[in-house]
Order: sequence, then structure tokens, then C-alpha cells
Amino acid sequence: MTTHHSTRTGLGICLGTLLGLLALPLAAQEQNDTVWVSDSLTTYVRSGPTDGYRIVGTLTAGEPVVRLETSGDYTRVRGPGGDDVWVLSREIQEAPSAQVRLPELEQRVAELDAELDGIDEEWEQRTAALRETLEVREARVAELESRNHELDAEAERSRQAVRELEARLNTQEQDLLMRYFMYGGGVAGAGLLVGLIVPHLPRRRRKRDRWF
Repeated sequence: MTTHHSTRTGLGICLGTLLGLLALPLAAQEQNDTVWVSDSLTTYVRSGPTDGYRIVGTLTAGEPVVRLETSGDYTRVRGPGGDDVWVLSREIQEAPSAQVRLPELEQRVAELDAELDGIDEEWEQRTAALRETLEVREARVAELESRNHELDAEAERSRQAVRELEARLNTQEQDLLMRYFMYGGGVAGAGLLVGLIVPHLPRRRRKRDRWF
């Protein structure tokens, strides 16, 4: 009896263990998406979903893996080599790792640098064009100001010449008036003198006509 009871007990334990192992995959959540190992560490992986399973290797920080299923605190993943291992769920992340994103970010930075260089070059060209336009306008303004000064000087010379001509004309008019006065005075004086002299001139007697 004791032997049969021990046998039954051993069979029960084996059957329970077998059912428990079979139940683990049924309780696990199946998944099939890509996740990344945390950037901050190198992760140890195990052969099963608990701390009691032995460590079978490591996954490099930032390495992409395929998430297959989750059971408790562990997730079964398939690494780059094709092996299925279990890793702590907290040591994988949904977003791509910095190691994966770094080339993309570097490419984006290079594109932005090229874009900024293009903007700088375009700005320099526009600035140069504006400077050239401004210099041309400043030269034109300077030329017009110089021409204006020349015209002002020429106008001042013309006004001075007009004033001189007006002064000469006034002088000539005064001289002419003086001459008129002198001529008139001379004529008047001569007439007066003749009027005074003529009455005192001796008169010639007329000869009488004689018939014999």
C-alpha cells in the first residue's frame, strides 16, 4: 500500500509540474513587434520567464529585438541571432534607441546645416545686392549734390554778373543824363550869350539909293 501511495504521489507531482509548465504559455501574452533594449545597460537574458531560469547570454544596449510574448515581469524576445530568450520587461523600450536614431539625427543635422548654409549664402547674395544698390544710389545722390552745388555756384556767378551789369547800366544812365544836362546847359548858355552879345553889335547903315 505504501509503495502504491508513493507512486501515486510522485505521479501527481509530475503531472502537476507538467500542467504548470503547459499553463505558462497559455497565460503569456503573445506579441510580435520590434522593441529595443534599454540604452543604459547591457541586459542579461534567461532561458525562461522567471529569475529561477539560468542566464543564457546578454543583449547589447540599444539593440533591436522582436518582442514575441510577455509573461509576468519578463518578455520573450528574438535577438539578432534568431535565438528566443527572456528579458526583464523594464529593460526594453518602445522607442528606437539612441544608437539607432543617431545616424538619422546626424543626417538631419547635416541637412539642417546644408539648409542653413544655403540660407546664409542667399542672405549674403541679397545683402551684397542691397549693398551694391545702396552704393549706386549713394553715388547718384553724391553726383546730384555735386551738380547742384555747381549749379548754385553758376547761378551765384550769374546773379553777380547781373548785379554788375545793372550797376554799369545805372552808371551809364547817370553819365548820359549828365551829358544831356551839360549839352542842354551849353546850348542854353550859348543862346543866352548870343542874346546878350547880338544887341550890342554895331549895325551897318543902309546906303540910300541915289538916282543921280
